[in-house]
Amino acid sequence: MKYKNNKKKAISVLSGGLDSTVATSFFAKEYDIHAITFNYGQKSLDKEISASNEICKKLGMEHTIIDIKWLSNLGNSALTSDNTIPKVNFQDIDDIEISEKTANKVWVPGRNVVFTAIATSFAESEKADIIIVGWDKEEAVTFPDNSKEFLDSFNNLISVGTISDNKIKIKAPLIDLDKIEIVKLGKRVNAPMEDSYSCYLGEDKHCGVCESCVRRKRAFMESKIDDPTSYIE
Repeated sequence: MKYKNNKKKAISVLSGGLDSTVATSFFAKEYDIHAITFNYGQKSLDKEISASNEICKKLGMEHTIIDIKWLSNLGNSALTSDNTIPKVNFQDIDDIEISEKTANKVWVPGRNVVFTAIATSFAESEKADIIIVGWDKEEAVTFPDNSKEFLDSFNNLISVGTISDNKIKIKAPLIDLDKIEIVKLGKRVNAPMEDSYSCYLGEDKHCGVCESCVRRKRAFMESKIDDPTSYIE
């Protein structure tokens, strides 16, 4: 089914972070995209919304913020509680034991399951062809809801559990990429990476020492692409 400007429809799960920004930009010319951003009680909510708003303006996308703050009451994630967010360095993020420990501290129970289920409702109601997500190979090492197995399983679930004629598919263009490759792809598709926000803390500047910041910082550094990010450390 065709939509305005002869483009097919897509739903993007957009946090305003590096991955979702690049993934969404990858499809921006091909699809009429409706981006959705979730308020799940995260510390970085205001910065994520601000970043997502700017990205949607630049890419000409509709933007909806969805309140699921109840999710912050489940589990004990440092992203949604008073617990301290772990600090790491370049060496730490290559150490699987350390990475698993930090991932467990920031894990939000069922977050991508909930996000993707809601995105499926939007896609089915708006007759969208695809759902865009920023899941990637690097984070899949410690976050199973970023993995190829999760992607394939959710696509199978959608095929069984929806009645759309156009066979909705989740598209994860970064699923085989690490962060360095993501930054290079972002440069290639002219993604507004300068507007993206990755920090777990939600301060005006990226902290530079949470896992998300360190992965972002290293990716720009090793890709030899200018990093537009301001870091505290």
